[in-house]
Amino acid sequence: MARRWEGPAGRLLLGLAVLLDRTVTGKAAKRRLQRFRDAALRAAYRRGVPVEVLASRTRLTQRWVRTVVTGGKPPPVDEAA
Repeated sequence: MARRWEGPAGRLLLGLAVLLDRTVTGKAAKRRLQRFRDAALRAAYRRGVPVEVLASRTRLTQRWVRTVVTGGKPPPVDEAA
């Protein structure tokens, strides 16, 4: 005799499997997660977190983080007066 929760639990686990499959695997999912990561990096940078800290915590290079936070443009150059 089947328990009452086996049906709903099975459907819940299936839903979890589908969610994980759609968010973790595939090229499109990887690009989507990178866009979310890049948006979070830009938001943290705008709120004052230095590039060095962002790079060390995410294990990305400082050059890459600078490229991400500037939106793909080269970082502004400080000119000596």
